[in-house]
Amino acid sequence: MDLSAYGWNEDWERLFREAGIPVGHPARIVAEHRGSYRVRAPEGEMSARVTGRFRHAASGPADLPAVGDWVVIESDGGGEAVIHAVLPRAAKFSRKTAGARTEEQVVAANVDTVWIVSAFGYDLNPSRIERYIALVRQGGASPVVVLTKADLADETERTVEELGLRLADTPVHAVSALCDSGLDPLRAYLAPGRTIALLGSTGAGKSTLLNRLAGREVMATAGLRKGVEKGRHKTTHRQLVLLPSGGLLLDTPGMRELQLWEADEGIATSFADIDALADGCRFRDCTHESEPGCAVRAAVEAGDLPQERLDSFHKLKKEAAYFDRKLDVRSAMEKERRMKWIAKERRRYFNKKD
Repeated sequence: MDLSAYGWNEDWERLFREAGIPVGHPARIVAEHRGSYRVRAPEGEMSARVTGRFRHAASGPADLPAVGDWVVIESDGGGEAVIHAVLPRAAKFSRKTAGARTEEQVVAANVDTVWIVSAFGYDLNPSRIERYIALVRQGGASPVVVLTKADLADETERTVEELGLRLADTPVHAVSALCDSGLDPLRAYLAPGRTIALLGSTGAGKSTLLNRLAGREVMATAGLRKGVEKGRHKTTHRQLVLLPSGGLLLDTPGMRELQLWEADEGIATSFADIDALADGCRFRDCTHESEPGCAVRAAVEAGDLPQERLDSFHKLKKEAAYFDRKLDVRSAMEKERRMKWIAKERRRYFNKKD
């Protein structure tokens, strides 16, 4: 199969040659199931696993393949393959892994656009959407907000307008996958070879949207819970799907937790309106909290900037600063462990010589 249907192009060909791996050929990760993978290679789709050497050399989960990655594989001719390496990522969506460990989890790799899917009603949380947008921009992709289940909502146009004003330059679309309403603007993103990731909370309707755009049931879905408007969780793995249009959609399980991972640049880009206002502040290092002559707070008082948006900006900045401190501590601890290991190996070497 021609891999160009899955996004392979001259840039990836160059990166593959520069990698200089003596064995294998390129393939793309199209699904992940608890550490095992499905890849799309020139000879077709097959299961794959990483080599022991590759897994041992990985410094953390982010070094291992993620859905959307281009990898170098070696197949055995019987529908099985081993993964030797991951090509450098053009873009990614990352978050901190759940729990206490400070590690990066790559949710989707090499995506051009991320559809941040949120349902009207219970699921519509502008602050959480702003968090998604910051992480999307940090990873190098373009964010688009997709509000689903418009058939169950009132005043959809007003909601879209208000959210669009708050999110500045991020497009916002209202759709109903069940009624096939509002989908044409989304189809415009699905150009051949382009990869779109679907991200959002559980039950927001990501898989239903994918199935409608694919024209068939690719991912299993579940209806609304009885007596509530929230959909039931169904997707359990990440999967990349080639659509009839030639575009690629990457479906993901719903996210109950979205912790920041290295989001400083993404926050600055996502809140460019606040940065622009900050040029008028009296002090260059104004935090927009209590300093006199703050142009940002003046814009809030004048009604030109929503207070909620400034609150979200402060929350994300403080969380990012806290994360950076944790990352610095982890880096220092890893450096200390490395130096102890080097000293131990030196002593072992010289003891052998004696």
